[in-house]
Amino acid sequence: MLELRNCVRLTSMALRSIAVTMLIAASCVPAGNACADVRATVTATDPAGEAIELARDQALYVRIDYATDTAVSIWARPYFKGKEVSAKTNASIHHDGKGQALGWFSLDRPGEVDEVRILAGDGTRTGTHQVASLPLKVVATNGTAAAGARADWVETLSREEERVRRQDYEKRMNEPSSAGESLFMSGFMLAVLALLAGGFAWPAWAMWKWGGGWRVASAIPLVLMGVVVLRIVFDTSRDPTSHNLWPFEILIWGSVSLLAMLVLKIVRRFARVEP
Repeated sequence: MLELRNCVRLTSMALRSIAVTMLIAASCVPAGNACADVRATVTATDPAGEAIELARDQALYVRIDYATDTAVSIWARPYFKGKEVSAKTNASIHHDGKGQALGWFSLDRPGEVDEVRILAGDGTRTGTHQVASLPLKVVATNGTAAAGARADWVETLSREEERVRRQDYEKRMNEPSSAGESLFMSGFMLAVLALLAGGFAWPAWAMWKWGGGWRVASAIPLVLMGVVVLRIVFDTSRDPTSHNLWPFEILIWGSVSLLAMLVLKIVRRFARVEP
């Protein structure tokens, strides 16, 4: 139940975060500028050098010295001839005041980069802005990266970001549930139970009432629901963490079962088959 409580709470927090982000973005639009005064400079890269060759999926790390008057996220993005290059890039914790941030990107196919841009803001189009740029020649090959130690500052900043993320997660999980979250969780669980019951009951009723090929067709969603539930029960009996998001599985497959039965009912109606 703790895992269920946590996944429902994370869903609720995600919805709130989206709403907050929209409000922040709306407040930034009239000014047409960055919401925060952010200054940043790239002070080191790993691998180092003015011309760098990367293997497939090998990360290029950048150390960013920053100063900001408002909490922002900071990202490193690769560009070539003024256009952003498709790449995997870093997520970001919130940064405030002065300090150092870790950015990185990696390319999953051969390509070139001639500039690394540092972006800061809230992640929205209007609330995120370029705050620094580093001309840098990077060539990505199709080879495999050789195992090697990362720079000390990469390890230090990585550990610090992981500590902040873990601390933030634990803080949010330990917060007492608000009335809104409790109401959301109650409604969520009622929806799960309703879809679980309906996903079994309607096909079972149809198998009892219908005949011929319609009975066989109605058995398909019933068997599907049975397989989903038995798999959850069997897997969690071996590994309790294997289906931490099982309520969402019930929501999805229960909806599929009811939708399939609705389609069968409509087809039967058009085929003028007696109920």
